[in-house]
Amino acid sequence: MKELQGSPRRRWRVALAAAMSLATAALAGAAGAQVASAAGAAPDYAAPALWLCRPDLAANRCRVDLDTTVIAPSGRMLIEPFRPAAAPKVDCFYVYPTVSMDPGWQADFTPDRMEWDVVRLQFARFGQVCRQFAPLYRQTTLTALRAPSGGPQPAGQPPLPGVGGFADVVAAWDWYMAHENHGRGVVLIGHSQGGAMITRLLAERIEGTPAQARVVSALVLGAPVMVPPGKEVGGSLKSTPLCRAEDQLGCVITYATFRDRLPPPENARFGRTRGGLRVGCVNPAALAGGPGEPRSYFLTRGFLNGSGGSIQPDWVRPARPITTPFVSTPGLITTECVSRGEFDYLSLHVNAEPRDPRTDELAGQIIRSTGVDLSWGLHLIDVDHAMGDLLRIVGRQADAYGRRAGR
Repeated sequence: MKELQGSPRRRWRVALAAAMSLATAALAGAAGAQVASAAGAAPDYAAPALWLCRPDLAANRCRVDLDTTVIAPSGRMLIEPFRPAAAPKVDCFYVYPTVSMDPGWQADFTPDRMEWDVVRLQFARFGQVCRQFAPLYRQTTLTALRAPSGGPQPAGQPPLPGVGGFADVVAAWDWYMAHENHGRGVVLIGHSQGGAMITRLLAERIEGTPAQARVVSALVLGAPVMVPPGKEVGGSLKSTPLCRAEDQLGCVITYATFRDRLPPPENARFGRTRGGLRVGCVNPAALAGGPGEPRSYFLTRGFLNGSGGSIQPDWVRPARPITTPFVSTPGLITTECVSRGEFDYLSLHVNAEPRDPRTDELAGQIIRSTGVDLSWGLHLIDVDHAMGDLLRIVGRQADAYGRRAGR
């Protein structure tokens, strides 16, 4: 890390890279539309335009500026440059959450700023530990998600069963396994709708097949993995247990985050017991249980871009300029898995300290016209607050996989 200082030359380089990236992305989007039209209900994931991240892509959305300003409890700021792995030992396969603002029931294959931003936020940093694969898929849109709550009705007709959605994820996975895996270990990563897709992929396409031996771990974040009360496996997944050690292989990390002073309300969307099963909760900052202080990577300005998210207050008082896209705040928060009534969730506490000039408030809540929507908890920062721990764990699991494979 280096002491924070202004650099006009660096800002010029970042601005030039951003302009070039937008031009390349526009061309890729046009190609994606052509592929989708030709592919119909059975897209061919050999097409580069159907991937946001793939090692061979010229327009790889995982190659972005991920430099971070680390703000110490004293208020001192340092720059942490991002350095991707030169020869990662394992792969990562990522399915992104509900972000599409397309007007219909399902997203098309032309990505826009929402898909790009969420990959930058949740997945690009995994380039420190793995080769990266992030397919586009025809997900259920934010438009469709908001319609029951008074939003506009989606355009067109609902999709036919088996068209888009999970079928696209399966097609992308099958292409990856056939053409890119070559016996390598793979980490499955998904958040929200993407997390549900990863759970289903594990349950229906991977468990009980030779591919299961290649699963280093699964990160199912902001989506439920159900388990019998007091058990580590046996509900949503029949043979993939919850992770309880950092070098454990073939396991799953899962949780949904709520602020400690605002636990899940009765109408909460996450964490609720059902069918006699509890929702699995694994704290990345303390896999074996209990509280831990996660290493977080937050967007400097919060996750806004049409998501309806709360605005991030200034990171330090008095406010100072921050030139990096990400901020890390060691020791600012503590997380712990909690069971309360019929809910299981990851509780997040901000360690407010009068002598600490850093903010005591984090963006991450969804805002409606009537105020904060408590039913979503801190869904928008499920991944951000634990990113450093997830990277460390995947790195240790990759080492363990390499030892097991004799590599």
